[in-house]
Amino acid sequence: MNNGLYTVVSNEKIAKDVYKMILQGDTSHIKASGQFINITLEGFFLRRPISICDYDDKTITIIYKVVGQGTQQLAAVTPDSTLEALVGLGNGYDTSKSGERPLLIGGGVGVPPLYNLCKRLISEGKKPGVILGFNTADEVFYEEEFKALGADVYVTTVDGSHGIKGFVTNAFDKVDYTYFYTCGPMPMFRAVNAAAKTSGQFSFEERMGCGFGACMGCTHKTKNGNKRVCKEGPVFVKEEIEW
Repeated sequence: MNNGLYTVVSNEKIAKDVYKMILQGDTSHIKASGQFINITLEGFFLRRPISICDYDDKTITIIYKVVGQGTQQLAAVTPDSTLEALVGLGNGYDTSKSGERPLLIGGGVGVPPLYNLCKRLISEGKKPGVILGFNTADEVFYEEEFKALGADVYVTTVDGSHGIKGFVTNAFDKVDYTYFYTCGPMPMFRAVNAAAKTSGQFSFEERMGCGFGACMGCTHKTKNGNKRVCKEGPVFVKEEIEW
């Protein structure tokens, strides 16, 4: 974990209420796809935890949705500004269990951490399928970016305005998979858990206080006791989760 200052390279709207920000600074503490950063915003007591969409040796890409005053302030940040952030938090996805045809399932702002995961799996010689779920067409983002990586991509929208009508589980019959990775809201998790034919890993979205395990504010019940989403998570294996 690193606490440092990061320069905003860009901050642009890419879908309805959804923004993409690129930060420049120390990325050496990021070890796995699915980890997150915790950003300090002036005037707010708690930091804002946001999953890492992508990173390299100099930059971090995050994608976030404006849902309250904190993210509204983040959306107003201009290039060349600096933000303080804790970087390299959480445990991330384990790609060693993926098999040859992993399936990546993202719902809304649960989509971003799957992008770097997809890149990593392809670099390991795997052939991932990707299902991206949204409510409406104007919320869809990163469909083309996943396709550009070489993944088979399916998009679902609840109202049928783009792609397959329905939820992410409505696209399950389109893919043959050996393992799955997912990130999104709890209702989607329950549906995926019920429909999935293999084991997999869930990356939980949770309100957090500190972001590094000290406050115990983001615990989730597992078969091995309560675990902190920010520390032992955000990624948990299917078989250990208590629903």
